[in-house]
Amino acid sequence: MDQSALSDISGILRQVALSALPVLIAITFHEVSHGFIANKLGDPTAKMMGRLTLNPIAHIDPFGTILMPLMLLVFTNGQFVFGYAKPVPINPMNFKNPRQGMAISAAGGPVTNILLAVVSILILKFIVIPSIAFLPAGAAEKILVPAGLMLKSSVIVNVVLASFNLIPIPPLDGGRVLVGLLPNRQAMSLSRIEPFGFIIVIILIATHIADYFVLPLVNFFLSILQMF
Repeated sequence: MDQSALSDISGILRQVALSALPVLIAITFHEVSHGFIANKLGDPTAKMMGRLTLNPIAHIDPFGTILMPLMLLVFTNGQFVFGYAKPVPINPMNFKNPRQGMAISAAGGPVTNILLAVVSILILKFIVIPSIAFLPAGAAEKILVPAGLMLKSSVIVNVVLASFNLIPIPPLDGGRVLVGLLPNRQAMSLSRIEPFGFIIVIILIATHIADYFVLPLVNFFLSILQMF
């Protein structure tokens, strides 16, 4: 194996190590927020099925959360990475207004991810960076530098996850929010796409068409986060 290949593998492993924990936290809070809001709006399905937990194991889909992203990361050299968590079960019939309830529950995921990005910035700015002055250089390099890189990764992971999920195609959160906002006839037409939604999304990502929606949102959120 040549030096270039070893360098590529080393870079991939380093990226996985820095991103694994932020990704687990991001998807866990994202999914829990859906179920938590649904429960508050009258649907206890997620609570009854044990999904209102911050234990990431309850939300991990072995293929969609671990195997597929790793395979794509390796085989596309990080150019095309896609994954998903185990969806939190929600029964819209338990809401007083099913479409509105689904829209609010869906919006909770991206909103939670943006809040996690804010928290990551605040921890980095007010805890990690100031702590560098109080720790010996060796300890700072071994503890605070990796922590800082993970927090920076957390900002990007959460912003990208929020932006991606706002693509207005059901079953993504943006699609369900749009179904809740549109008039009945248009909402019904859009909701019929849901069985084919993930196929459409994968095609949009693979062809980079999704970039025209996701990247401007990522840049928009990052520009707002600069205030923190």
